[in-house]
Amino acid sequence: MDKKSSKQEQPNNPLHGVKLAEILQYLVSEYGWEELGSRIKINCFNSNPTIKSSLKFLRRTPWARTKVENLYLNTIQK
Repeated sequence: MDKKSSKQEQPNNPLHGVKLAEILQYLVSEYGWEELGSRIKINCFNSNPTIKSSLKFLRRTPWARTKVENLYLNTIQK
């Protein structure tokens, strides 16, 4: 299935087809770890942050993942 047809299946979902790793890398490049940790107060952003450890935490913590996804959506809309 190519990206074009998968986009059409969920046209109202702006996160469809965007990987969590891509979201996190974008936010880190946009804000840096320190700013990200002050905007979303979770330990994986404030204590020795890495993409790998943050992804592990976000994948098993739905409330934190939601906050990251919402920040991403707000950021790309600006």
